[in-house]
Amino acid sequence: MTYFCIVVINNKQVYGKVKDPLFSILVPSWNNIAYLKVCVDSIRKNSTYPHQIIVHVNDGSDGTLEWVREQQIDHTQSEGNIGICHALNAASALSVTDYISYMNDDMYVLPDWDAHLFTEIRNIGHLDFFLSATMIEPRKNGNDPNIISPQDYGDISGNFEEEKLLKEYKDFPMNDWSGASWPPNVVHRSIWEAVGGYSVEFSPGLYSDPDFSMKLWKHGVRVFKGLGKSRVYHFMSKSLNRIELNDGRSQFMKKWGITPGYLYRSMLKMGMPWKGRLKEPFKGIAYGISKWKAGKII
Repeated sequence: MTYFCIVVINNKQVYGKVKDPLFSILVPSWNNIAYLKVCVDSIRKNSTYPHQIIVHVNDGSDGTLEWVREQQIDHTQSEGNIGICHALNAASALSVTDYISYMNDDMYVLPDWDAHLFTEIRNIGHLDFFLSATMIEPRKNGNDPNIISPQDYGDISGNFEEEKLLKEYKDFPMNDWSGASWPPNVVHRSIWEAVGGYSVEFSPGLYSDPDFSMKLWKHGVRVFKGLGKSRVYHFMSKSLNRIELNDGRSQFMKKWGITPGYLYRSMLKMGMPWKGRLKEPFKGIAYGISKWKAGKII
């Protein structure tokens, strides 16, 4: 079944608007057109359902702005890089679906990534959830849980072994896990709106992920679940060396009075096997140490 309308602009075949999209996928991009094209193409090829893709174009002078217009992709745009938080919030204003998904532009979605997420959403039966796909990465990145592939499948410079990846991505063992926080993720739009999206005080974005999870926790969300079968390949193309980073860890501790490590380990049970709805953590020694560390931040 074809979900994307084909149109012709300037003698080029491009995709038009989708019919009845399921997710609104927010993709911030900063002059990273080569990766963005691969990301969007993978969503179009490998998704089970039709989705609304919304790109926030930071700058876009590398051809990104022209390309998203040509492709009739919903988008917002800023003259310079406004960071992840502002970009996501701007893009979310164009969303038309019940589910908002955040994805980085250096990700390649693998077949049925969305089907596994939507099946889980229907099984949950309520709106208080935060779900994440599982990243396959070519090397250890300090982000657990993810899958470290036994080989590097290359990048978009010409050595991306796409066919090999598509044949092998299911072979890597991974069960469902607790602690969904990083992209690609999905949340119901009512929850997104209730917590106000991503916090712009964390711009350009360091530690905005745990902050968003903490806002969800305070709102009452207790289903933070990563799905082992929903998978994306992460090229790990970094933009961090192009920006002046915020001191996100200190900002998080000042705001919430605990360390982000305590949130991940004790509250979200990050990386542990999924055992169901999370409970309030026992406020023992770990909590006291976390509060003490946060209290030292001036």
